[in-house]
Amino acid sequence: MREMEKPTVTFALSKGRLAEQTFDLLERMGVDCTDARNPGRRLVLEDKAGAVRFILVKPSDVPTYVDHGVADLGVVGKDTLMEAGRPLYEVLDLGFGRCRLCIAGYPGQVNATVGHATFRVATKYPNIARSYYAAKGRAIEIIELHGSVELGPVIGLSDVILDIVESGSTLRANGLTVLEDVCDVSARLVCNRVSLKTKRDRIRELIDGLERQVSLAAQT
Repeated sequence: MREMEKPTVTFALSKGRLAEQTFDLLERMGVDCTDARNPGRRLVLEDKAGAVRFILVKPSDVPTYVDHGVADLGVVGKDTLMEAGRPLYEVLDLGFGRCRLCIAGYPGQVNATVGHATFRVATKYPNIARSYYAAKGRAIEIIELHGSVELGPVIGLSDVILDIVESGSTLRANGLTVLEDVCDVSARLVCNRVSLKTKRDRIRELIDGLERQVSLAAQT
């Protein structure tokens, strides 16, 4: 039976590791995520009590759904959140999905260029790249790529790359190294600004519950 006294709260999640780890936290809070873990081709699912709805979207679309109010809450990587630049409340660092956003290239390539006047940066994060280098007072040319970004310096398409680095094994295999750290990345819980007012008590309950679970996980 639907819990009529509590408004339904909608989460925007992307399939994969971030969603599974979010389900782990929610299940420890008593939210039934059985259907959400096994969606088949369904993209909209609810817990059995009808108090929580899940919509499954592409990672880069999570900020869009939350910003437009289709979802009240979303779980998204800090890198995706920064690139989207949406006016969302970032309410909690969930502590998983940790990695780094870095500038990488050949050793000594931070300020040099490869046979051309413009410093070229290959990345799938053009907005972050522009902001990062603008803060350093440096003009760049952005080469926007969405796969095998490491190829940029290897084949001379770019001087460096701006990308996510986890183990660094792909960089090392291609003779590249981390030149600068841009920021640390992890999964963040974001909230729609209007939803935080109209569903404040229920959303606050979920945020507080997730925060407790994150704190408990950090202690183990």
